Amino acid sequence: QLQLVESGGGLVQPGGSLRLSCAASEFTLDYYAIVWFRQAPGKEREAVLCISITGDSTNYADSVKGRFTISRDNAKNTVYLEMNSLKPEDTATYYCAAHTRDTYGSSCYETIYLSEYDTWGQGTRVTVAS
Repeated sequence: QLQLVESGGGLVQPGGSLRLSCAASEFTLDYYAIVWFRQAPGKEREAVLCISITGDSTNYADSVKGRFTISRDNAKNTVYLEMNSLKPEDTATYYCAAHTRDTYGSSCYETIYLSEYDTWGQGTRVTVAS
C-alpha cells in the first residue's frame, strides 16, 4: 500500500516558522499533485495548499495566504510546506495526500473532495504557543 510520510512538526512560538516535509519511499511523487491538509482538535480536516505536477500551487485557506508556501523537489521525492508567521490558530495535525488511482491526481482543483485522496501520511503535529 502506498504511503506518504510527513515530518517537521513541533512546538513553535507565535511568529515563528516551520517547514514540513512530505516524502514517499515506494513511489515517485513526480506524477501526482500533493495536497496539504490540516485538522485542528474538534474541527474538520481542511485543505490548505496543493501543488500540481507542473509546480503550480492552489490555496484553499485564506488564513494562510502570504504566510504558507508549498513547493516540491522531485530529485528528493519530497513536497514541502513552508509556514511563516505562525499563529496559535495554525495549531493542527498536518497531513499530505495524493490521488494515485488515475490521472485525476496530477492536477489541483478549485474544490477539494477528501474522498478523492486515497494515499495519506500519518500526520505531523504543529503546535503554536508561547
